[in-house]
Amino acid sequence: MKTISKLKKELDKIFSLFIRLRDATDLGLCQCFTCGKVAHYKQGMQNGHFQSRRFLPTRFDEENCQVQCQKCNIWSQGEQYRFALHLDGKYGEGTAEELEYLARTTIKLSRIDYEEKITYYKSTVEKLKKEKGIE
Repeated sequence: MKTISKLKKELDKIFSLFIRLRDATDLGLCQCFTCGKVAHYKQGMQNGHFQSRRFLPTRFDEENCQVQCQKCNIWSQGEQYRFALHLDGKYGEGTAEELEYLARTTIKLSRIDYEEKITYYKSTVEKLKKEKGIE
């Protein structure tokens, strides 16, 4: 039986793939949410978090997570100010503020929660790959 930390790691991996595929074109290209750089979802593109991954309530939130290039996500600490502006532009005014609030709430995910999310995102990833005709 997998530990919670192993399940979290597995979910991180499949969720990251989902975020990158969700925003990829049929050629597998996606655009950095904060700087606009375009690259293949497998090459240098990452799952960027507006609110840090350390906050479990928003760690797997589909609005909190957007495609970012390595430069923005790692070297520029996620470009949080730009990220917030773009979130409000994409999802509506106040989205960034709501995510900041949500990040500081408390949730506890059980083994079953992790397993269900893993199953859901694995099937969603397969569906996206099929729909877009990419590997």
